[in-house]
Amino acid sequence: MATANSNQRQRQSAAVAKRKPVFVKVDHLKPGTQNHNLIVKVLSFNAVLEKGPRPAAAAAASQRPQKTRIAECLVGDETGTILLKARNEQVDLVKPNTTIIIRNAKIDMFKGSMRLAVDKWGRIEATEPANFTVEEDNNLSLVEYELVTVAADE
Repeated sequence: MATANSNQRQRQSAAVAKRKPVFVKVDHLKPGTQNHNLIVKVLSFNAVLEKGPRPAAAAAASQRPQKTRIAECLVGDETGTILLKARNEQVDLVKPNTTIIIRNAKIDMFKGSMRLAVDKWGRIEATEPANFTVEEDNNLSLVEYELVTVAADE
């Protein structure tokens, strides 16, 4: 009986074995893609929105009301730069001249240009300063994309 339980636990732990993350460079990012892991430096920070909850919503909530904070940060590595949209607690991690690890990020489109975003399934964490120089001349957020629909051949 004990060996059957230990064999079952070994199979469960083998099934949950985690893969090592594959890190990509900024110049490999494309519109509509997701599950990106990057190591980037934060070059600039711009607070876009900071507002508290509406009074009616705050009264209805049983917990302490949260402020909504959104910031756009220019981040990059040795291949290029892109704008990162940071939300709420992520805003505290993305200060200029810091190096961050971004896990499970996706590319959102905003007015035809790419933005890097980390939703609830992703993570941003501070790390030790990286030893690369950021390529600031290749800003992927300045490239405008247009959605083109192609008629199917009949």
